[in-house]
Amino acid sequence: MLRLFVGLAIPKVLGPQLASLNGGIPGARWVSPENLHLSLRFIGEVDEGIAEDVDTALGQIRAEAPKVALAGVGCFESRNRAHTIWAGVRPEPALFNLQQRVEKELQRTGLPPEGRKFMPHVTLARMKQTSVETLAPFLANHGSFRAVPFRAEVFSLYQVFLSRNEAAYQIIENYDLLT
Repeated sequence: MLRLFVGLAIPKVLGPQLASLNGGIPGARWVSPENLHLSLRFIGEVDEGIAEDVDTALGQIRAEAPKVALAGVGCFESRNRAHTIWAGVRPEPALFNLQQRVEKELQRTGLPPEGRKFMPHVTLARMKQTSVETLAPFLANHGSFRAVPFRAEVFSLYQVFLSRNEAAYQIIENYDLLT
């Protein structure tokens, strides 16, 4: 079984800028710069046959290369407990179009629809249910975060390797976008 997702790699040049946000939150597990990405669609665990179907379907996509601009920080929470800190992504029609095309092609392979609304972001850290109040100073201090925009010329199929400390991601295949 392979654990897969579709995403956009964050250029290595932005790694240090994003890594400069790391720190100041007890118990946070910060994502290493080489694992930073923007998820377009989580697939989950599939067998190799379905993975091949996914690869073929993604290879059919012809979409405009989106311009990605990271802006601001925030958190995902449940019941006033934060579990993820993220860098936001400015709305970009080409990015939403790409995500919709990916979703459509994956459903054609027989995968169920994504249950969550697409909210583009780059995960910076994960936590074990930290109170939102604890994060307030971090969010206020980094709310004006901006990174130099980049054009995503490819999107990728990633394989996830889980470990005790941090998941590692490996690109299985890249798919060119129209520039």
